[in-house]
Amino acid sequence: MVTHVSAEAKGDERGALLAFIEEQRGGIRRALLGLTEEQARSRPSASELSLAGLLKHVAEVEQSWIARARQEPPAVRRDESNWHETFQLVGEETVASQLAHWEQVAAETEKFIRSAPSLDDTFPLPPDPWFPPEGRVSLRWLCLHLIRETARHAGHADIIRESLDGKTAFELVALAQAGE
Repeated sequence: MVTHVSAEAKGDERGALLAFIEEQRGGIRRALLGLTEEQARSRPSASELSLAGLLKHVAEVEQSWIARARQEPPAVRRDESNWHETFQLVGEETVASQLAHWEQVAAETEKFIRSAPSLDDTFPLPPDPWFPPEGRVSLRWLCLHLIRETARHAGHADIIRESLDGKTAFELVALAQAGE
């Protein structure tokens, strides 16, 4: 762990879950600190992943899960024909526009989770082949899933950033705290 996550108040499970989601978002945002658009879009390793692509992906995934919990369609529907676009900026998309979009998604996640009657409330999983038929998950599961998904990609972001210019997560935390 590069930063400490404090619970908002004793016994505040929602606040703790949301704080851990935000901590992982911060890892991805910090990985982009001080980079040019070209650097953020570059793929400095054998992987197809770029920092810009990871940013887009995590924002899209978070939005789609909150939409599912609301039993609404995701803003972007992905299938085999366009799955590759979830990890790359296309058209007029920029790092700045994706950061702004993710900020809105994060605010919506926070509002939704805080306003839900209970973290035990459930919603149906989509009919995708990798989910159990007629499966349901709770809002608690959703928060834990967002932590896992974002943390996984924050780790990827650490490796990509270090491959770009040698900066580690600890250095990036210091840069962020200095107001870079």
